[in-house]
Amino acid sequence: MSPALLRRDVLLTTVLAAGMAAGCSGSKITTHSSSELNRYQIKTVALLPFTAIATPQIPDPGDLYLSTPQGARRSDISLGVPSSREPSMRHTVTVPDHAAEKVTHLFWNRLKNRKGVVVLSPSNAEQAGRKAANDENPAGREFAAAEAAKQLKADAAFIGQVLIYQERVGGRLGANPPATVGFEVKTVAADGQVLWVGNYYEKQMPMTQDFMGFVQHGGVFVTAEELARYGVDEILKSFPFGITED
Repeated sequence: MSPALLRRDVLLTTVLAAGMAAGCSGSKITTHSSSELNRYQIKTVALLPFTAIATPQIPDPGDLYLSTPQGARRSDISLGVPSSREPSMRHTVTVPDHAAEKVTHLFWNRLKNRKGVVVLSPSNAEQAGRKAANDENPAGREFAAAEAAKQLKADAAFIGQVLIYQERVGGRLGANPPATVGFEVKTVAADGQVLWVGNYYEKQMPMTQDFMGFVQHGGVFVTAEELARYGVDEILKSFPFGITED
């Protein structure tokens, strides 16, 4: 091999390794199952309509990812702005009205075909889940979800909250800002026990900063809905009830 070709191959390997390292930085998906999970036989799950956080959020200003931890709260997806920046310069975004319904239906489209568990549609569970949707306190939402499950004669309720949903500005070849999506989901048994929690957060980054992630999204800048669909598919890989029907 000529020195020129060798240098080219070494450079290509270095670039790919750097991209893969960037793509592995942080976690877009986190899930957690309760230690009590094996005590429950979950055959019927009520999918309650999701809620959206009302407080405007500060999008991630620099980090590749911000993994939303279990039991995320309003402040969990906001980052502090450096002291050199005036508070008035902080850019905030509000979750649009349609985001909660959009993410709810993305989950419904995946869960309704799941084998081994019956999932009640959000339209059937809407009235029973209204209290859970209106409760600002996470513990209150969990309690209301359990009550909704009992009312619907389900073994558990599936609830969620959209924490951030920012559409890209631009097109598939370039966006500034890119799409950003974050949500938290929980499965709450009819007795109030939280059996499973899943979180997704992703601000799409260019290939130079997230090689693997960019490739996963087809090598283009995707819309917020496409990002949300990816998050739903990935988070349900760890869903412990039923199996996916491909």
